[in-house]
Amino acid sequence: MTSDRAAGEAAASEQDGGRPVAPEPGTTAPGTTAPATTAPAAVTPAAGTRHARPLRSRSVPVAGVAVLIAVIAVFPLVFTNPTATNFGVITLIFVAVAAAWNIFSGFSGYLSLGHAVFYGTGAYFLVVAAKDWNLNGADVFWLLPLAGAVAALIAVPLGLVALRVRRHTFVVITIAFFFIAQLSASNLAVTGGSSGVLAPIPNWAAATFNNPFYYLAMLLAAAAVALSVLIRRSRFGLQLRAIRDDEDRAAGLGVRAMPVKLAALVLSAFITGMAGALWVYFIGQAVPQFVFDPLFDLAVVLMVFFGGLGTIAGPVLGALILEPTQLYLNLQESNSYESEILFGALFLVVILFLPRGVLPTAGEWLTAGRIRRLRGDWLAWRAGRTADRPVPPAAGNLS
Repeated sequence: MTSDRAAGEAAASEQDGGRPVAPEPGTTAPGTTAPATTAPAAVTPAAGTRHARPLRSRSVPVAGVAVLIAVIAVFPLVFTNPTATNFGVITLIFVAVAAAWNIFSGFSGYLSLGHAVFYGTGAYFLVVAAKDWNLNGADVFWLLPLAGAVAALIAVPLGLVALRVRRHTFVVITIAFFFIAQLSASNLAVTGGSSGVLAPIPNWAAATFNNPFYYLAMLLAAAAVALSVLIRRSRFGLQLRAIRDDEDRAAGLGVRAMPVKLAALVLSAFITGMAGALWVYFIGQAVPQFVFDPLFDLAVVLMVFFGGLGTIAGPVLGALILEPTQLYLNLQESNSYESEILFGALFLVVILFLPRGVLPTAGEWLTAGRIRRLRGDWLAWRAGRTADRPVPPAAGNLS
């Protein structure tokens, strides 16, 4: 039977011009053996090594954030000097403002130099409303959300006009809105003109005068950072980053750029307005040249660029480092413009040599060093494996 089948296949091969005929399924060609089929061996990683690094890398930032919050919370209890707590209040206010500015400008790529409009709007609303409604003491703090809402309301028409253009023109329009707001505050009767408006005087103890402002500023800063985290991890944040990378391509993928940008600007203005209201209540007076200060926007931009534009921790780091430094220099130097000159030079250094900020640049350096170390370990392992491999004898020495 087998010889008849072989003869039939040979005949079929001759009829087909000598081309080999494929064997039938389940059979093997004559003169060949079926290859042995074995299941691939499963590679099982060593226990505890596969997930150890992600868990450790995730726990380190959480521990760092917990330590930072604890240090900030006990700061006014340890350093009771009014100058130190004064620095703390102003610094935390700028942490909130820097995080709010980063929500819009850092995530969308539209750099705003007009956030002082929202800051001043919240400040003037608080002093005018507290005066008209006869509020004082801790009751004034209830005006903070309303001040943020008024600043957000101002952001709607501003955004509808300014966000119709692209990035570079947007910067110019925000500067124009800033000067319009400053001139309006200097000439309107409701804002007190160039003399400004006095804020209510808090009625709590002088020994702990700064503490309520400090903890409210801490809560506002924590809320701003938490909102930044939520937005960055959401679909809304993904749309903002898509607009930052390529707005035309994002629109082609279905992102409605105008509503997304406007929503981010409104959220940013809300936090900035609350920060301005808290600041003016702490300072005690709203004056146009200080409430609508052009150096305010430059300081916020420098803080965010210094720490890392578009990151979560970058604005926090920039505000925690630069604002206390500026306040200290203002106390030490007789000429207040010296600190501004130093900060201008620092801004140039950051733009030229650290365009991505301290944190992203440090992360790149650490990643590059880790890659070099892993590559060195791999080369050493490969060299050791080659050295342990037995050398075959030479052809003439075969016995």
